[in-house]
Amino acid sequence: MSTLDRLEQVGEFTSKYFVLWVLVASGAALYAPSAFTPIAEYITPLLGIIMLGMGLTLTPDDFKRIVERPRDVAIGAAAQWLVMPTLAYALVVVLGLPWEVGVGLILVGAAPGGTASNVMTYLGRGDVALSVTITTVTTIAAPLVMPAWIVVLAGEQISVTFAQLSETIIWVVLVPVVAGLVLRLLLDRYAPTAAKAGLSVFPAISVLAIVAIVAAVVGLNVENILTAGTLVAVAVVLHNGLGLGAGYGIGKLTGMTEDRARACAFEVGLQNSGLAVALATAFFDPIAALIPALFSVWHNVSGPALATFFTRSDGEPIAEYEPAVGAD
Repeated sequence: MSTLDRLEQVGEFTSKYFVLWVLVASGAALYAPSAFTPIAEYITPLLGIIMLGMGLTLTPDDFKRIVERPRDVAIGAAAQWLVMPTLAYALVVVLGLPWEVGVGLILVGAAPGGTASNVMTYLGRGDVALSVTITTVTTIAAPLVMPAWIVVLAGEQISVTFAQLSETIIWVVLVPVVAGLVLRLLLDRYAPTAAKAGLSVFPAISVLAIVAIVAAVVGLNVENILTAGTLVAVAVVLHNGLGLGAGYGIGKLTGMTEDRARACAFEVGLQNSGLAVALATAFFDPIAALIPALFSVWHNVSGPALATFFTRSDGEPIAEYEPAVGAD
């Protein structure tokens, strides 16, 4: 067996049991929080590594699709930008979440799509090309869209400015994604074997980074998790579930085919919660990162569940769950 084959096996094994690693790390952080809280200061660079991995998965063809299918891309991106932030704000108000916690839900709602949506679209027999394109568009637009929503919805409750949020998102999201894209182009042209090796090992690196981020946030919020767990869990489950349902419904109402409506469902319902965690720890109270961390766990449970429902409705078995690079 070659070294490349071994790397692929490690990546597949780590990704396949992604949810298990998150649950184990979360449990360990609840039991011994002091062992994981030091990771908190590295959340931002860890997210940068995850976004670099996302950039490595992109190719020029992904951007060509924006021109080839502008209508469905625009509908999916607009749905993601509008549905999740407004749902987040409504849930904060309706559930009466403390502001320190509720701002985390708004951060999740305002975040761009995550690469987990691409994997779930594939597993659910959706239009993967459309999913990847919408994720790319919402990620590139994140430095403008995300701060705008946070400022509008949070209003006087925050002291951070639009410019500060935008600058952070550019450095944490846009720069690593572009760097990954450029690196992929260079490696494909001059070192294709190295490119393949990178794509094989980066899923494992990204999974470990996400697990570390979640463990750090859990360690920082042990008391809050134990005292406010139920209400927070309800908020996360409702936000995610309503987003998935709204995305699918919007796709159908706008005349999308079944596979494209499924892609729209996952794009709207699954967020880049890792980015929300990074912003929460950088600009807000540590408890603000609680909901984004739990969302990261939950949407990797609800996503495969919905994908299974879709494939069973088609009468087909679901493929093995192997999260893509940075399945967040």
